[in-house]
Amino acid sequence: MSEKKKKIKVLVLSDHPMAPSGVGTQTKYVIEALLRTGRYKFICLGGAMKHEHYEPQNLTSNEWDDGDLVVHPVDGYGNAEMIRSLLWVERPDVLWFMTDPRFYGWLWQMENEIRPLIPMVYYHVWDNYPPPKYNKKWYDSTDVIASISKVTYNVVNTVSPDVENHYFPHAVNSEFFKKFPEEEVTKAKEDNFGKDKFIFMWNNRNARRKQSGTVIMWFGEFAEEVGPENVVLIMHTDPKDQHGPDLHALLKDHGYTDGRVVISPEKVSPAHLALMYNMADCTVNISDAEGFGLATLESLACETPIIVTMTGGLQEQVTDGKEWFGIGIEPTAKSIIGSQDVPYIHEDRISKEDFIDALHKMYNMSKEEREELGTKGANHVQKNYNFEEFNRKWVKLMDDIHERYGSWDTRKGYKSWEVKEIA
Repeated sequence: MSEKKKKIKVLVLSDHPMAPSGVGTQTKYVIEALLRTGRYKFICLGGAMKHEHYEPQNLTSNEWDDGDLVVHPVDGYGNAEMIRSLLWVERPDVLWFMTDPRFYGWLWQMENEIRPLIPMVYYHVWDNYPPPKYNKKWYDSTDVIASISKVTYNVVNTVSPDVENHYFPHAVNSEFFKKFPEEEVTKAKEDNFGKDKFIFMWNNRNARRKQSGTVIMWFGEFAEEVGPENVVLIMHTDPKDQHGPDLHALLKDHGYTDGRVVISPEKVSPAHLALMYNMADCTVNISDAEGFGLATLESLACETPIIVTMTGGLQEQVTDGKEWFGIGIEPTAKSIIGSQDVPYIHEDRISKEDFIDALHKMYNMSKEEREELGTKGANHVQKNYNFEEFNRKWVKLMDDIHERYGSWDTRKGYKSWEVKEIA
């Protein structure tokens, strides 16, 4: 009997693959696609969530072999000592990491320890222009970059044109996020909100850049104009998130506890979340910076149109350049903000008047007009953000990286030196 072929081992740094965040969800999708081939296994440093304990978790399934997905809970995204230990104990073949680059400066600073042994593959999240020249040292310290949006892809090509860069937008699982039967949606609406309410959906983290407090205040004014009894805004979020305002206090102090805004704080299954999108007449996201914005893509997959700021990945969801699948609001201000880690980046702010006008426009459309937007939006998702294609592309790319770059004794395509001409 021939010896069983050794599986390609991937070390992952990202949000915990079971975390409900967009980063966690996409990490899970990539891992599961590769596990289903039977050729991969994973060691994950799972961060960005509160852990009950820090013992390694063997995540089992009948779709892959026992021990092929082990998650080490960590605070943050790990540290240099963890990477050194896992490199030499586990001897992975690839390092794959995802989220905003400001979390990984420490990792790139040790690329001279990692890249001679294995390739570094970065699934890159970036929100906006101007092209971040300060990221060049990080991009140049990476073997392969996969960019989540057209903005991200263009930024990398501009800043580091010699780095291998692929456009790999997010996707949503069409097994869950799809249009539900009308009778099921109608019953759910009537059971939860009554028969005639117009429902807006907002599904984001309650954090500063997501503009959660602004959404409440501006929606409250809109509700006064059309009658608070006629509309409801479902906010699927944690009202007490330390990175955002106290939403319960905001609602109470401004008299918005009459049912015009409903907070949905509990984590729910993908099927339940999809039902919420189906109940909604429109999904809203007015973030001032958004790498991609997974909730609006999930909404479009359920044939529910969207209202979004024309920023980051949101703008490529609401239009393909010819057709529109909702309402895109152009920023009225593009401020340059920054920090010591991110010296400059645009922050895109829309006006209250433009947002309320967009709410009115969606509210006053006929049901048939909204359904047409939703149908076109679902076709847009199926064509340009297809889940099966997303899985296929990731398997193809990772197979190709392992073949071209190798690992350890077969490592190729990396040198720790360069030749420079001195004038």
